[in-house]
Amino acid sequence: MTRQRRPWSVATKLLAIGGVLGALLVLAIGQTLWVAWHFEGSAAAVNEAGRMRMQVWRLATMLQAGTPDDAQALGRTFDDSIELLREGDALRPLFVPWNADTRARFDEVVRGWDGLRALWLGAATPPPSRAAEQADAFVASVDRFVLAIEHELARLTAILNLSQMAMMALALGGAVVLLYTGYLLVIEPLGRLRSGLHSVERGDFDTRVEVTSLDEFGQLARGFNRMSATLQSLYRGLEDRVREKTARLQEQSERLAALYEVSLFLGEAATLDELARGFAQKVRRIARADAAAIRWSDEANQRYLLLAGDCLPTAMAHDERCVPSGTCHCGQPLSTAANARVVPIVPDGGATLGCAREGFESLVTVPLHLQQRVLGEVDLFYRHPVTLGDDERGVLEALAHHLASAMESLRVAALERESAVAEERGLLARELHDSIAQSLSFLKIQVQLLRQATQRGDGDAVARALDELDAGVRESTADVRELLVHFRTRTQGEHIEPALRTTLRKFEHQSGLRTHLQVEGHGLPLPPDVQVQVLHVIQEALSNVRKHAEAREVWVEVQAAPQWRFEVRDDGVGFDADAPHDETHVGLGIMHERARRIGAQVQVDAVPGAGTCVTLTLPSATPPAAVGAPPAAVAA
Repeated sequence: MTRQRRPWSVATKLLAIGGVLGALLVLAIGQTLWVAWHFEGSAAAVNEAGRMRMQVWRLATMLQAGTPDDAQALGRTFDDSIELLREGDALRPLFVPWNADTRARFDEVVRGWDGLRALWLGAATPPPSRAAEQADAFVASVDRFVLAIEHELARLTAILNLSQMAMMALALGGAVVLLYTGYLLVIEPLGRLRSGLHSVERGDFDTRVEVTSLDEFGQLARGFNRMSATLQSLYRGLEDRVREKTARLQEQSERLAALYEVSLFLGEAATLDELARGFAQKVRRIARADAAAIRWSDEANQRYLLLAGDCLPTAMAHDERCVPSGTCHCGQPLSTAANARVVPIVPDGGATLGCAREGFESLVTVPLHLQQRVLGEVDLFYRHPVTLGDDERGVLEALAHHLASAMESLRVAALERESAVAEERGLLARELHDSIAQSLSFLKIQVQLLRQATQRGDGDAVARALDELDAGVRESTADVRELLVHFRTRTQGEHIEPALRTTLRKFEHQSGLRTHLQVEGHGLPLPPDVQVQVLHVIQEALSNVRKHAEAREVWVEVQAAPQWRFEVRDDGVGFDADAPHDETHVGLGIMHERARRIGAQVQVDAVPGAGTCVTLTLPSATPPAAVGAPPAAVAA
């Protein structure tokens, strides 16, 4: 198995280049030092050779002067010089740059000295002229030796100069190599990375950096490319998610707008027909259906009646006005139609359905649920296959729930109106029975008495009957006016005081009795329906005062806090509360019935000969209709 070679890092490359350049520089410096050291040693050898020439002349002079002892000492010094040149001295330094020429010349000097030493330091010394000739010959050999050393010094000088030039060239070349290498290995990769970063900063995530090596910058380039690819993927994914989220938010906004629009319409629709027609149009547009139908179910969910449709073919609208449950895709039983569902429209059992004949391919049916009961369903027809997502299903079911609530609200409102009409009719019947009917019965009796008196020819009885008839007609007229006043009673503003003053003014005008009104405390205003019932109770109490009390004055006192309390007192004859029921007790029954409607209590305190007091006390938790400033305590 071949082992993959590990790529060189930038530091390794720079160290390798620096190591090579350093080695070459050390080699050049070493070469220079070696040449300089040899140059210095050779120069010292030249100086030593020159000293030998001087010693030869001194030796010749000593021989001529006749001082053999000094000559012997100088000869030994000369021997030391010969030995020093032969062996050299590394400490000084001093050594001869040996080569063939210097070796030959040195041997010549040694031989010359050996000859001179035998001649000059022997028993017989040569004559001065002969010594001078011999000295000249020896000095000539030393000169040739020195010249050979100088030739070698010239070569060393050339080598030294060449080494210095090489060092200079090596320094310049090393600098150039380092700069170029730094550019290739560091500056250029950094430039590519910087350019790539600038492109990424501008949003160009397609930018990639060329990978030219396997070192750290190559790894950085690959990492940059991976980062750019990741950013590109994330950015594109983010764009997709943003578009998806935006589309989803837009869809949700449209759904909310549709729900708001439909809810607003359902709240304003006054009739069931208007409600069904408008809802069919809006739900078809919201669901992008080709046609829509609203069907109403009977109590047993056996039949579905077509309330309204939008873009529904005429034939379907005519043939499917009443659909028995379970005979068609529309109007499925409760067990199979609990939620909105999509039904593919296909012929069933060989029979062609009306929706299939009209070209519809899909049906979305949404049941109208309300408190575990199915009121009907919404049918949406499509001429193409459809799928129903969770969001669409939720919107359709929410719209259906709103429609069911609106339909139930219309039904409840109709029942409330019917109940209100029935209640008002019952009240009118009771009022007529308690007033007009009794007066008519009395008039009927008087008419019979008048007829009998006429038949008898009793003039006095006829006159009395006519007087009674006249009094009964006036009383019936007063009762009719009082009923009209009761039925026209309305609240005035946020507080009950103005209505009480109006009621008392009318009472004074009808009865001629003096009235007094006093309001104490500050309480929250009463709701309008409560105010109407309170006024009716007070009017009934005043009516009893007018009819039965024989009073001169009436006091109405109102206490607003801590709870509403109304008191009607008179200074009439009063009555016995334990006595058998009569007309007065009928009026009291009406007051108790009105009080029960608003959760209040009526208390009647009567003393024969001392007047009557009727007290109406409202519950303390009566909710206010609006916030207003209650009036200060007044008296009238």
